[in-house]
Amino acid sequence: MKKYNIIFLLLFAVATSMTAQTEKGSIHIKNGTVITITNGILENADVVITDGKITGIGKSLKAPKGAKVVDATGQFVMPGIIDAHSHIALDAVNEATNIVTAEVETGDVLDPLDVGIYRALAGGVTATHAMHGSANAIGGQCETIKLRYGTYDPEELKMEGAPRTIKFALGENPIRVHGEGNRLHARTRMGIEQVFRRAFSEARDYMTAQEDYNKKMTSDPQAVPPMYDRRMEALADILRGDIIIHCHSYRADEILMLMNVCKDFGIEKIVYQHVNEGFKVAPELAEFGAMASVFADWWAYKFEVYYSTAYNAAILTRNGVVTSINSDSGDYIRHLYHQAGKTQRYGKLTDNEALRLITLNPAIQLGIEDRVGSLEKGKDGDIAIFNAHPLSVYAVPQMTIVDGIVRFDIKEDNNDMRMSVDPEDVDAMMLDYDHDHRCMEGAAEELFHH
Repeated sequence: MKKYNIIFLLLFAVATSMTAQTEKGSIHIKNGTVITITNGILENADVVITDGKITGIGKSLKAPKGAKVVDATGQFVMPGIIDAHSHIALDAVNEATNIVTAEVETGDVLDPLDVGIYRALAGGVTATHAMHGSANAIGGQCETIKLRYGTYDPEELKMEGAPRTIKFALGENPIRVHGEGNRLHARTRMGIEQVFRRAFSEARDYMTAQEDYNKKMTSDPQAVPPMYDRRMEALADILRGDIIIHCHSYRADEILMLMNVCKDFGIEKIVYQHVNEGFKVAPELAEFGAMASVFADWWAYKFEVYYSTAYNAAILTRNGVVTSINSDSGDYIRHLYHQAGKTQRYGKLTDNEALRLITLNPAIQLGIEDRVGSLEKGKDGDIAIFNAHPLSVYAVPQMTIVDGIVRFDIKEDNNDMRMSVDPEDVDAMMLDYDHDHRCMEGAAEELFHH
């Protein structure tokens, strides 16, 4: 056992040292059907990525020197899929010790070794919103990540410059955890509203105390500053518009309630998550400028989610609400293109409208639309390649590219978690095991010699 622990540590050290930090690549994708999202569809076109950025989209483009060439003849090239609600790559999800935990951050507990990252890549996903859970009315801050699977540094998953976000929750979850479970506030939906109002009022007082101190400092250098409070700092940044609220929600009455709270405190940036009854208040959401990240057809798993419709995404879209489809699942995340396709059965959205639900719209909701979500010059080289139109039930992702680096390749990734295994072919399985085992021992042996 001790021998294998040493081998693992040595291999881990080698892999860590060999991993290129913030690795960027150059790729020339040729002769594909390019779905740009913002500028139509280009037949038999190329996409050129240079050092992680898209530098060309068109026909018969010249490849950058040393670029990997990918022949996409007969295939469909689209922007990488973005999941606005995910919990993959996290070591912890809920800090349920208080109904307000704005001070904690999921970015502190990212797990780059989570195999869920690779499986999401196998579904064409290139970026996700790693969210705190819904145990608290005001949960922790979330992290927008790129699926740079292969790194051992959690910091490498973080999307540089992505706006800050935070998780809120309405309804049954915080009531069950805190009111019913711990016999603390709040035990009712009207009590949850007061949690928000009290927290924002305290944050406003905190901001006033800071402003008063700054004024006093000009005439009295000995003025005593107010006590620093990390929770209040985060809540104050929400009031300042520096943090986007992403709120777990189901019922229309509560959705309206939180919009009223936001109006009273001057908060404009909010995205409702799940928002199953959003179709009931779609005009109100549009008027406020709130956005919605929904399930395609997932509901009735508990009483407060009993009333919903598969037409939700289409109704919200038709009412001018920026809408996305999310997974909130390590399984559904591999099938977001299928989930988007359901909106053509339920609502008859166009191809482009449906694909926007998993590309540009979630990018807008996360504040990263200038970087990802569509294929345009200057944007990040995050791309998914399919063997058929992505909305077809026959479509299978062939390759997923992040920052110009191939992170998933259905043809080349042989000995991995996605490989099809024949349970009756014992000899082949043992051969793979023996090969991997010998590779590990051989690498360790070479390290000892050096």
